[in-house]
Amino acid sequence: MIRWPVGFKGNTKPALPFLMALFEQTLETEIMSQTKPVPELTVQNRVLMGPGPSPVPPRVLAAMSLPLYGHLDPEFVKLMDQTQERLRQVFKTSNRLTLAVSGTGSAGMEAVVVNLIEPGDKMLVCVNGVFGERMCDVAERAGAQVIRIDRPYGQVFTPEEVELAIKLHHPALVGIVHAETSTGAWQPVEEIARIAHENGAMIAIDTVTSLAGVPVEIDGWDIDAVYSGTQKCLSCPPGLAPASFGERAMAKIKARKTKVQSWYLDLTMIEKYWGSDRFYHHTAPISMNYAIFEALGMVLEEGLEARHARHLLNHQALAAGIDALGMKYFTQQGHRLPQLNCVVIPDGVDDMTVRRRLLAEWGIEIGGGLGPVKGKAWRIGLMGHGSCPENVRLVLGALETSLRDLGAVKSEGAAVAAADSIYTSARG
Repeated sequence: MIRWPVGFKGNTKPALPFLMALFEQTLETEIMSQTKPVPELTVQNRVLMGPGPSPVPPRVLAAMSLPLYGHLDPEFVKLMDQTQERLRQVFKTSNRLTLAVSGTGSAGMEAVVVNLIEPGDKMLVCVNGVFGERMCDVAERAGAQVIRIDRPYGQVFTPEEVELAIKLHHPALVGIVHAETSTGAWQPVEEIARIAHENGAMIAIDTVTSLAGVPVEIDGWDIDAVYSGTQKCLSCPPGLAPASFGERAMAKIKARKTKVQSWYLDLTMIEKYWGSDRFYHHTAPISMNYAIFEALGMVLEEGLEARHARHLLNHQALAAGIDALGMKYFTQQGHRLPQLNCVVIPDGVDDMTVRRRLLAEWGIEIGGGLGPVKGKAWRIGLMGHGSCPENVRLVLGALETSLRDLGAVKSEGAAVAAADSIYTSARG
């Protein structure tokens, strides 16, 4: 129905404003009649047991739904200070510049490298997996003279072989992955840090998969720079990279002769945002900062030692089940991450056939191998909120069923029974 404007009478010739109003009204009515409801986003429940992301507890998800503050709001600034303090506790450091870089773990890697490396600096990178390879790439892009030493995927470096390379090449920075996500290798770093410092080098470590899952002691190990990610053992969505820089690293950054390669990751500016100056640099991801604040709180409530023990117990139960199935670990004995289990795929079994069935029938996601390990191994994550007996039993039962139907194993119930024996022993 046309609603005539007030003042229109009889056969009076319509004025131009009236015709325009009539046209707009008709157009709006036509558009509204053709508009269809847009469906809301829905997602399926998954049991996330891959190399990340890990399951996020409801408390952290709820924090992300809270109303936003502005990125310079006094209450948000207070939250930043509290987040820094929680990060210091989890990293076990007193470093002043301890922060959550706006970006995923790879942004943390890049932030460390581009701030500590100037064009022409030598960087020794220890490569035993995909993320050591990535560190080389990042360093090359930053203009470093990259010297790499290699170990086969799944193995770790000895202090002696790293010392030999340091004394031969005299790097300014040594980069090493503490927890290699591509293979589940757990690299000791304390002795390597000592050797680096004795020879005039700094050391930076990747703890993306290790933080809050196994011990990480930045001050105790005398680490110069460290980065991590939120989506592994912190059980927080991906999007921030916890990082910390010691006194040697900060002195290097302040003495730079060239600008940091990346404007976005330039700590000479970012530290003024996270420090007392509150200098505007970028708009922080507010909801993600809520999430990491809450996730760190849950880690500290549980206690680091208790959290590490939980990850270890569930790893031991899973390993018992894997052994009962006649399967082997890909990773070097004695250096296996509890939270990232890399197991060899049985001969004759297709990687994707099993993973597709796990996802379709049980909603379980596990990871495949990366690089030269692709198609040869599965990566089973027991990280953070997802490291629990229920998940261990579920994945072992699903794997056993899938492999039995393929003729790769004959057992029925043996894997879960082996895991349960570990839990029974732990209860005493």
